[in-house]
Amino acid sequence: MNIVNLQTFLSIVETGSLVRASEQLNVTQSTVTARLKSLEEALGSQLLNRDKSGVSLTPAGAKLMRYAQIMTGLWRQARRETALPEGLAALCTLGCHADLWDDAGRRAVTLLTRDRPELALTIHGGSDGELERGLSEGLLDMVLTHRFRLRGGLSARELPPEEIALYGTRPGMAHKGNADYVFVDHGEEYRQGHGETYFDANTARVEFSSSTWAIGYLMDRGGQAYLPRALAAGPLSKGRLHAVPDAPVFQRRRYLVWRDASARNWGWFDRYLADLAHALT
Repeated sequence: MNIVNLQTFLSIVETGSLVRASEQLNVTQSTVTARLKSLEEALGSQLLNRDKSGVSLTPAGAKLMRYAQIMTGLWRQARRETALPEGLAALCTLGCHADLWDDAGRRAVTLLTRDRPELALTIHGGSDGELERGLSEGLLDMVLTHRFRLRGGLSARELPPEEIALYGTRPGMAHKGNADYVFVDHGEEYRQGHGETYFDANTARVEFSSSTWAIGYLMDRGGQAYLPRALAAGPLSKGRLHAVPDAPVFQRRRYLVWRDASARNWGWFDRYLADLAHALT
């Protein structure tokens, strides 16, 4: 099966029309049509419904969609690995949740690159769900994440937890009864612990699913929120955030998850796991 035909199919779905796909791929519309026809003939099924409003997936097209994404992703990775510059012998693709970058992510990258000059490293961000899909589809070799479902071909190590503490934009703020309190959703375990601790508190007017976004909001509008210590360290050192005294501190689990097929080629990996766990202690 021609990988270019799969890429063309994905472009048509993404853009919603053969005309826009031809513009995105910088080829003629007749070329796009021919590639789609060739793919449909190879599979023996119609993949797209076409009308004046654009295109839509047929049942067969919907089934192909996931496989096309995996196959084109693996092809991109294979091309990167076979085109490594001179002096580089291996490629590692690391995924990291945005909230983990300032501590675990930076340390993980430092350890990966410090003693391994032969290793080419690619880093991707994403939500826990996006990182999990990247692993299962073979697009990522390992990820730093807060949660995961361990499937066949994957292994994981729980790392020392991160601490989540309460910070405010004014010094001396009380840890209860603030109308400008911003709730940040750090996951199911956190929600349970937070609910038990602040069972008598009113519902926060503003809520975020991202600590990074929450910090930006606090810098713009003021208030207080529970944030990972590592993420709050920068604004804290500049006096833009202040630790709220006497506030409970929560912990959030974090994991390194990897593909077994990738790790088999890494003679350095066991030592790396130990070094990363030690660095985060």
